[in-house]
Amino acid sequence: MLKAYKFRLFPTKTQRSKMERTLDLCRWVYNQTLAYRKDAWEKEGRSTSKYETNNLLPNWKVEKPDLNEVFSQVLQNTQERVDLALKAFFRRVKAGEKPGYPRFRGSGWYDSFTYPQFGFKLLCGKLRLSKIGDIKIKLHRPIEGKIKRLTVRRSSTGKWFACFTVEIDDPPKPPWKDGLSVGIDVGLESFATISNGEKIGNPRFFRSDETALAKAQRRLSKCAKGTSQRRAAVKVVQRVHERIANRRYNFAHQMSNQLVSKYGLIVFEDLNIKNMLKNHCVAKSISDAAWRMLVTTTSYKAESAGSKVVLVDPRNTSQLCSRCGVKVPKSLSDRVHECTQCGLVMDRDENAAINILRLGMQSLRKSDRSPSL
Repeated sequence: MLKAYKFRLFPTKTQRSKMERTLDLCRWVYNQTLAYRKDAWEKEGRSTSKYETNNLLPNWKVEKPDLNEVFSQVLQNTQERVDLALKAFFRRVKAGEKPGYPRFRGSGWYDSFTYPQFGFKLLCGKLRLSKIGDIKIKLHRPIEGKIKRLTVRRSSTGKWFACFTVEIDDPPKPPWKDGLSVGIDVGLESFATISNGEKIGNPRFFRSDETALAKAQRRLSKCAKGTSQRRAAVKVVQRVHERIANRRYNFAHQMSNQLVSKYGLIVFEDLNIKNMLKNHCVAKSISDAAWRMLVTTTSYKAESAGSKVVLVDPRNTSQLCSRCGVKVPKSLSDRVHECTQCGLVMDRDENAAINILRLGMQSLRKSDRSPSL
């Protein structure tokens, strides 16, 4: 079982320069590798492998001695990224999609490098990177398991992070928790409505910082390109976006932790958010809500918490009556469910959440159900 750990790095000015230089050289290797494989196909009609491009590195190091400043396996991993990008492109083509061909990376558009096996070591409060040095690292929690890979990433605001991929023994799967079952209907007016009637407010992180973002973008638009003032204005815009993303990420983790600690069965709708974003009237609000992030974080936490997450078909969950099953058509503006058959009157989202829970229960085999369910 693989697990990821992410820690903040605090490099010195000299170390930061070396890391920036490493990113630039990796970007050069990426573009050269992509150009070589592209030309081989277009001019000679042959496909090249990752190992063929690995054999080009010694000659490139002779032509460009600066490449010796980078650990050899880091450069090989850069070529592996090209290989993965091309494989993903052809896989999507065969599937009938219309993907874009892998693009060359411009200056500033390459933000991470990877040590796939060796070249790094954790010391007392330091991370030793080959060709770079000992960098101060904030180890806010212990690392459990065997470290297999390290990726050093630079954020848009210039912060550096170390991301460790760790291999651990598969822990025994906990028994299904004898807890409550719950259906969750996500929305825009309320972020989520639970089948027990509880509502979770929509924090609207982007909307709350939209004024500050607009102000920063106006200042950016007035700065001439290529000036130091424009670079500083870009940093301000990036910090606002980073603050919004961090708040949204923290909210999703807190909410998912509460769900898996309280409920044994958690049922969500399997929403096609990509299609929903085509409605430009609500696309910004849907993106701001980040429903998929909640489902993802809840799913992987449930595996180790003894809970179970089920996704169900969202069709007609808002239209059907949760008591008698009669279809009661209603528009988005209708916020109250009123059944003409059985007389049930309740909140529209709560009615949908109850239907979601019912579908989740029906999708489980009898042998898979917890005794308490």
